Amino acid sequence: MVPFAGFNMPVQYSGINDEHEAVRTAVGVFDVSHMGEFILKGDNVLALLQHLCSNDVSKLYDGKIQYTYFPNETGGIVDDLLVYRIDEKTYMLVVNASNIQKDLDWITQHNTYGVELKDISDRTALFAVQGPNASRALASLTDIDLGTMSYYSFQKATFAGVGNVLISATGYTGAGGFEIYVDNKYAKTVWDAIFEAGKEYGIKPVGLGARDTLRLEMGFCLYGNDIDDTTSPLEAGLGWVTKFTKDFVNSENLKKEKEAGLKNKLVGFEMLDRGIPRHGYPIEDAAGTTIGRVTSGTQSPTLKKSIGLGYVTSEHAVPGSEIYINIRNRQLKAVVTKPPFVK
Repeated sequence: MVPFAGFNMPVQYSGINDEHEAVRTAVGVFDVSHMGEFILKGDNVLALLQHLCSNDVSKLYDGKIQYTYFPNETGGIVDDLLVYRIDEKTYMLVVNASNIQKDLDWITQHNTYGVELKDISDRTALFAVQGPNASRALASLTDIDLGTMSYYSFQKATFAGVGNVLISATGYTGAGGFEIYVDNKYAKTVWDAIFEAGKEYGIKPVGLGARDTLRLEMGFCLYGNDIDDTTSPLEAGLGWVTKFTKDFVNSENLKKEKEAGLKNKLVGFEMLDRGIPRHGYPIEDAAGTTIGRVTSGTQSPTLKKSIGLGYVTSEHAVPGSEIYINIRNRQLKAVVTKPPFVK
């Protein structure tokens, strides 16, 4: 267990490799109740979200989810988050645990729209059930046909005998699965029911360690590692959720940055020499000149080799480019690859 964002969080139960394997081949459960959930309600809620979010929230319909980020006014990222449209005047935002207060302050600061903002983080438990057996493991607990739920959608239903549970299909592992949002007072009941129902499908609890190796194999960004208040969302590869068809916080400057051409890019890389890249390690060219830095790195349990993400100058960002990671003053060779690392 380790302290994280005010919680004691499990790093591992049976071991990172074992838990990682369970999610890739069977089914694993993450207790991610530390995540933040806000309800935004009101006549002008869409206008507020369009102002705050980089993505085009108007594209959502009831039961649909969207990935987006809050740009700040200095070219960085306040947070990356999910937007759930419950109905025309009601949305749920799911934000990173370490940014709950910062995000609340940011929304409040920009809320000149009379929108009601409620933080339900402390009363909401969240379990992510991930892996190829996820829908079979949960099938007996709900009337929803989980197998036909489309990616980035959600429904409210009775789950494990508990009413009004929100079930979504987003996932942070690349292995498919579902998120179960439930009132705290039913958390243990639901957790126990999931493990009972999943027993025959090889279900295991999974900690933060395997959560990191799984997301890294997919090349997914982690706030605080790969993106933060100082990183450019465009350099981070978030152009696909940056919609210049509308005005939003700092959109003019981001548009200019895009038009001028990006100086750096977040890339994936695989190590050719033996060594594990870690956050903050310098990335160099053959001559030893620093061209960037590692933001995330690990030994991939699936590939049995070291992989990482890092920012490099644009000319070194082309897949196939050889780069060098400086690990304890040793230049170790790596090659730029396009994530996901595990197809």
